[in-house]
This record gives sequence, structure tokens and C-alpha cells, in this order.
Amino acid sequence: MNITVIDGQGGQLGAQLVKEILLRFPSARLTAIGTNTIATASMLKAGAKYAATGENAVIVSCRRADVIIGPIGIVITDALLGEITEAMAAAVGRADAVRILIPMNRCDNLIAGISDLNTKALIDDAIAKLGDIVASDRR
Repeated sequence: MNITVIDGQGGQLGAQLVKEILLRFPSARLTAIGTNTIATASMLKAGAKYAATGENAVIVSCRRADVIIGPIGIVITDALLGEITEAMAAAVGRADAVRILIPMNRCDNLIAGISDLNTKALIDDAIAKLGDIVASDRR
């Protein structure tokens, strides 16, 4: 299973996701994509074996992904303080992959109906959803 983690800014959410995915699903092929070099470096430091940076990396990785995980901003043009381009958001949205989007109420994108959970609770829920996908082997 090809799992793509996309993150931007400092890459801390992506780094936490990478750690949890590698711990729970060691046989998965994990690719970390940063919208900037700092985010990519954070995910590499967290243990990602495959990583790349920038718009084209997002586009190419989304074509190959079975599951895409990241903050909800990866599907919103100009989110993450402007790091998400229209092409990136379109690539994630059009990907033939399951998307696990983490509802981060930041950067002028507020998600109604979502409690302000801490990041650990959000990551735990994302990993549980990934576990359901892996267990059902839908891809």
C-alpha cells in the first residue's frame, strides 16, 4: 500500500504522522511530501525513507498514492499560509486515493462541527482510519 503524507510549514503534523504510520504499518510504502524544505526535513527526521518537496512532488505522489494523509488545508488553494497552490489542491482532490484529512482549525479555515481536539487525538483518529483501510485492503 502506497501512503503519502503531505504537510507544510514546519512539518510537525507530518512528522508525527510519519512516526505513527511507520510504527503501526511497517510494510507500507510511505512517501513524505513537504510543501517546503523544512516540512520535508522534519518528516525525514521522523523516519520517512522516501521524501520530496514542492508542487510537482505533490502532483506526482498523488497519482501513485493509495492513501493521502494530511491537514485539511492540502485540498484548499492558498491554505497553509499560501503554501498550497491550486495545482496541489487539485492533485489531492482528483487523486484516485482515499484521503484522510485532519481538521486543523487554522489559517482562516475553520471546520464547523469539529471539536477543538488536540493534535494527538486527531492523529490517533487518522491512524485508526488508516488501520481500517489497511485491514480491509480496499486498495
